[in-house]
Amino acid sequence: MKIALTIFLFTSVLVFGQEPASDAPATREDVLQLFSVMQINQQMHDMIDGMMKEQKSLVHEAARRKNPNITQRELNRVDRMMEETVKDFPVEGLLDDMAPVYQKHLTKSDVSAMSAFYSSPTGQKLLREMPAMTGEAMEAAYGRLQKQMEIISERAEKAIREDQQQKPAPKPQPKPIPQSLQN
Repeated sequence: MKIALTIFLFTSVLVFGQEPASDAPATREDVLQLFSVMQINQQMHDMIDGMMKEQKSLVHEAARRKNPNITQRELNRVDRMMEETVKDFPVEGLLDDMAPVYQKHLTKSDVSAMSAFYSSPTGQKLLREMPAMTGEAMEAAYGRLQKQMEIISERAEKAIREDQQQKPAPKPQPKPIPQSLQN
């Protein structure tokens, strides 16, 4: 919470302490420069690498369940295929796809203020520490989130039971008259 307040205050000083803000739309170049300052390219590569480590473990488990006799050599081959796929992952293309979204929501002065913040020592520290902070925050919140999910699940089950109890019993359907008796 302190970090969020610090970021808000620092960003506010940057934004409000400048010359009158330009409401001109951010250009593609402005947004790509912001991505560079924020090290988005490297962050995406790091995220993909982290996901790949998790995926390798999951793929290994699934492969062993499906084929208990799978060899380490075969698992290594799967790992190499996954690594090849990730090596060709189009991070630059993703950034190109993201730029218009940022342009739609941010003005030139917004991007300038964000670039100034993320270029500062505090902004750079935030970029370095954010992955660890996010991971630790998720670990800290996991118990509470799990408890909340259990409460939601219990409430949903209770509502379903109540609906089923309130549902009128189906009316007995008359037995069809055999074809031979219909005439």
